[in-house]
Amino acid sequence: MAFVESVDLSGYGVAITPLALEHEAGLRTAAADGALWNLRVTSVPEPENTRQYIEDALAMRAAGNRFAFAVLDQPGGKVIGCSSYHDILPAVKRVEIGYTWYAKSVQRSHVNTACKLLLMTHAFETLGCHVVGWRTDNFNFPSQAAIERLGARKDGVIRGHALRRDGTIRDTVMYSLRAGEWPEVKAQLLYSLHKPR
Repeated sequence: MAFVESVDLSGYGVAITPLALEHEAGLRTAAADGALWNLRVTSVPEPENTRQYIEDALAMRAAGNRFAFAVLDQPGGKVIGCSSYHDILPAVKRVEIGYTWYAKSVQRSHVNTACKLLLMTHAFETLGCHVVGWRTDNFNFPSQAAIERLGARKDGVIRGHALRRDGTIRDTVMYSLRAGEWPEVKAQLLYSLHKPR
């Protein structure tokens, strides 16, 4: 039995479902909303590479090191992005949340908070994770701010850690949240989603 298994999560205006080839057209449309593949600090696929992006994610799922999800709006069911558990370490009960991107039209809305709340709740309360982590490019300042708004703590920077899509070498900023910190973070995220706007 795999540590992360197929699951559908929903609430707070979004649904998260295991990524499949049937999401190809929706993902392509979501990525086109803002031409997100042009950002050098993200993993968003170019339109012509969307199917390969999904196939690669499915291969990583089969290998046990990434479980990708399509993110849908509710109640409409339109694909608005993607997120994943990755660097899955069952022995220490740790997952990271990443490969996350959303259509530009839903960025800076409730979507990221809702998705992360669902994924963190599942990680801590169903999978029994001790730690949930995040990583991002040192130049992806919006991503760093979004991770920090979730309540994660900055662990540090791994220098010269990975290649960007343009072939340059990036430094990676690492964040984490421990199980003992989760109740207070969960309360804050719920407050954030329910407070009057």
